Amino acid sequence: MAPKSFSFPGIFPALLAASLALLLLPTPIIAVHDYHDALRKSILFFEGQRSGKLPPDQRVKWRRDSALRDGSTAGVDLTGGYYDAGDNIKFGFPMAFTTTLLAWSIIDFGRNMGPELKNAVKAVKWSTDYLLKATAKPGVVYVQVGDAYSDHSCWERPEDMDTLRTVYKIDNAHPGSDVAGETAAALAAASIVFRSRDSAYSRLLLNRAVRVFNFADKHRGAYSSSLHAAVCPFYCDVNGYQDELLWAAAWLHKASRKRAYREYIVKNEVVLRAGDTINEFGWDNKHAGINVLISKEVLMGRADYFQSFKQMLMVLFALYCLGFLILKFNTLLVG
Repeated sequence: MAPKSFSFPGIFPALLAASLALLLLPTPIIAVHDYHDALRKSILFFEGQRSGKLPPDQRVKWRRDSALRDGSTAGVDLTGGYYDAGDNIKFGFPMAFTTTLLAWSIIDFGRNMGPELKNAVKAVKWSTDYLLKATAKPGVVYVQVGDAYSDHSCWERPEDMDTLRTVYKIDNAHPGSDVAGETAAALAAASIVFRSRDSAYSRLLLNRAVRVFNFADKHRGAYSSSLHAAVCPFYCDVNGYQDELLWAAAWLHKASRKRAYREYIVKNEVVLRAGDTINEFGWDNKHAGINVLISKEVLMGRADYFQSFKQMLMVLFALYCLGFLILKFNTLLVG
C-alpha cells in the first residue's frame, strides 16, 4: 500500500465501461440453484460442530452433550465452542477467524439471509461465549483444548472421546499476537452484530476485544514459537503475527470508531507489512481482508484518512471488473 505505487492510466474507466456494457446484455439461465438451502446447510454445519452442553433448540439431533469438563485440568471453564473439522480438538486460531467471518457476513449481508439470519447470529454467539471464557483472565488467552496427536490417532465421536483434553495458553511470557489478535478481531466484529440485538453483550464483547488486542500488541510474538509442539503442523502460523494486529485494529476501528485505532493502522502499516501479498485470504493470512475492510470504508467516504489504501482499492476494483468480464464472456459463450 503506502510503499508501493500502482499506475494503470485509463484502465479503470475502460474496465467499468466494458463491465456495464456486458451487464446490459441478456444472460442465458443455465441452471437454477437453491441458495437458501445452501445457506441453511452452511449454518447448520456449525451446529454439528458444537462442543459442550447443547441447547434445547439444537437442530442436529444426533449430536449430544460432550466435553463438559474442558478446562478443568487448568482450573477454568472452557466448555463450549466448536470442534475443528472432523477432529475433537478446539483450535482457538481458526475458530476465532471463523467467528470473524461469520460476523462479517451478518454485518454486510444479514438483510439478505431471510429466516437463516437468526441461526447465523446464534452461530456467532456460540463461539463468542467460548472466546469470552478463553479470555476471562487478563494477560492470558486459552488457545487450544485437546492433544492433536492423540486425537488424530483415534477416530471417535466427541460424545465418546477418551483422548487427552490438554489445555494450552499464551501469556506475557509465552506470547501469541496472531491468535490473540484474531480473537480480538472476532470479538470486535461480533460486537457490531449484537449492537442492536443485545447492547450489554455487545459492550462486553468490545471491551474484551480492546483488552485482548492490547495484550497482543504489548507482548508481540507468534504462538507457533510459544506452543510449537502443540500447534504445529496443524495450525502453525507461517505468515507471521503482523497481519493479525492490523486486522484486529481495523475491526476495532470499525466497531468503536475510535481515533486511536485509525492512528495505529496508519502508524504501523509499514512496520507490520500491510503491503504484503494479497493473493490469498484465510486463517493464516489476513492481508486481503484488511484491504477489503479498510478500502470499503474509503469507498463509502467514511475514512479519508486512509489515503494510502486508495490505490489498493483501485487495484482490487480493477481485478473485480476483470473477473466479472471473464465470467460474463464465458457465460455468453456457453449460452
